Amino acid sequence: MTNTINTTAAKVRTRVTVPLRFPDGYSTTADVFTFAGLADGREHLALGLGDWRSAVAGTPLVRPHSECLTGDVFGSQRCDCGPQLREAAERITEAGGFLLYLRQEGRGIGLYAKLDAYALQDAGLDTYQANLALGHGEDERDYTAAAQMLTTLGADRIRLLSNNPDKAAQLEALGVRVDERIPTGVHLSTANVRYLTTKRDHTAHTLDLPPAA
Repeated sequence: MTNTINTTAAKVRTRVTVPLRFPDGYSTTADVFTFAGLADGREHLALGLGDWRSAVAGTPLVRPHSECLTGDVFGSQRCDCGPQLREAAERITEAGGFLLYLRQEGRGIGLYAKLDAYALQDAGLDTYQANLALGHGEDERDYTAAAQMLTTLGADRIRLLSNNPDKAAQLEALGVRVDERIPTGVHLSTANVRYLTTKRDHTAHTLDLPPAA
């Protein structure tokens, strides 16, 4: 059964226009929304990109992107988060929609714990085993706030830019209709091949990896 959320508890508190420029030179402009009344009380952001106003009348392209300091800011090669963020900004700008920047570092376990998990991965565990070894769930992310943000912005029917089937399942259960799930590109490096392969094999991420991976 599909659940619905109480969107009256969430509202836009600020909207500001921010010009964006990525290290490779790509630039765009975002209408950045902050919110009051989100379920988890965190400072999540919604970036309206391209002609998001017109897109909301149909099915805007949406990517819920979990914060990754190491990948998004420092360019870590251990994951594919930075390249996915860059790709999403351009694709959503072209199509019109929203990039949700969610404060869910390390699949929800936090920055320090994520780095502790990295140390365990260096000792042989995979990304999910490491989280469990630290006493966390494999993935502790909850998308209730993401659904609140989308519904508050009028986007209760979307095309989802994500490789992760759990994002689609959670959003659908929270009352956001996912008309289509569109995978991101595969951003493979020698440092993240095991990470991506584990996501494909363990949690059915839509990743078309080469056979050697």
